[in-house]
Amino acid sequence: MSRSRRHATTAPRAYGLRVVLDVIALALAALAFLFAVIALRRLGATRRRAGADALPEDVHGLRQEVAALKREAGDALRHLAVVRYDAFGDMGGHLSWSVALLDDAGHGVVLTSIHGRSEARTYAKNVADWTCEQQLSPEEEEAIKHARPG
Repeated sequence: MSRSRRHATTAPRAYGLRVVLDVIALALAALAFLFAVIALRRLGATRRRAGADALPEDVHGLRQEVAALKREAGDALRHLAVVRYDAFGDMGGHLSWSVALLDDAGHGVVLTSIHGRSEARTYAKNVADWTCEQQLSPEEEEAIKHARPG
């Protein structure tokens, strides 16, 4: 009997010690979690403060290349408009056309093709700053107007 009593008295002590150790381990885990959260917040604040200076050099190079491409794209004939029409009242099918091909500054060309029954004529007129030194037909003016952004 003394043996069973002995186990009966030591078991609650061991259980109590185990609970204390579990509580200590839980407190240490919570403390470690708190330190990890603080460290991550400091790291995020450091990255935000560093901004573009913290970026690798290849990102800076890519930004320079993008800026150069944007400058080059300004000279590209990106603005296009086509106006189809009947140049002569007795013909149908909208076979005549005017097309404006212009860059961002309004420099480029207006091409016009007028189709008749027995012949077709094609004209090209230079455009600078959205205007032309030569007389424009209403269809050519319309093509330039539609090609202009905004």
